Amino acid sequence: MPDDTAARTERARSASGEELKILVHDADEAVLLALLENENLEEPHVSQMLERLDLSGNVLAAVGKQKKWMASEGVRVRLARHPHTPRRIALALLRQLYLFDLVRVSLLPSTPEEIRRVAEELVVTRVPHLPVGEKLTLARRGPSRVAGALLAEGHAQAVKLALNNAFLTEAQVLKVLAKSGVPERVVAAIAQHPKWVSQYNVRMALVRNQHTPLPVVLMILPNVTLRDLKEIMTLEPLPPHVRKIIQQELGRRAGERSNQPR
Repeated sequence: MPDDTAARTERARSASGEELKILVHDADEAVLLALLENENLEEPHVSQMLERLDLSGNVLAAVGKQKKWMASEGVRVRLARHPHTPRRIALALLRQLYLFDLVRVSLLPSTPEEIRRVAEELVVTRVPHLPVGEKLTLARRGPSRVAGALLAEGHAQAVKLALNNAFLTEAQVLKVLAKSGVPERVVAAIAQHPKWVSQYNVRMALVRNQHTPLPVVLMILPNVTLRDLKEIMTLEPLPPHVRKIIQQELGRRAGERSNQPR
């Protein structure tokens, strides 16, 4: 006769050894809550339980209330990134995590979007105070906002690594180019990067930026739509030499149109 929930729940409060490894996979919430009261339960069991994506918010909250589990960085990380952890608990846990655990949380697809975003923001706030080695590691494999922050900071090695970071997005590159104090070497690096200079929106941002090398502007303009050229002329505060070049390009296109047979 199969065990009923009441029997499994009672057993969960005192089980030990191999039985604990079985009970952490029980489908019933009551059994798992009883298991968390078991004095024989150890951190590896709790960590194994937290790998389950089907846990309820009640079970996760119960884990979060026990100080002995919250003393473990591994448990804190798993709880913070779990999709069903109550928001209040997850946000509080993020501020207790080490730098690269925050990075892990921010990169996991199963982590809720808000938690990923806050984890990224917390890493970004730490960027200015990090040693160079950690900055380079984050530039290479950190999440998008972090890569963008390191790109904007302008450290030569970090710039190169950030531009090749698979998580860096066009939105972050555009954000960097829009910063008034972005270092000239950062703009030049973006302008010389095959992936980013091939993006139309990035090209537009480069045309607008006063630090973009003149040869790059000259290369970009022939491929800019007439509408965008006119919009840049009327809406953007442009460096004088760029405004002059755009005027020349507009004149060239007007001449081409006038020379076309009717």
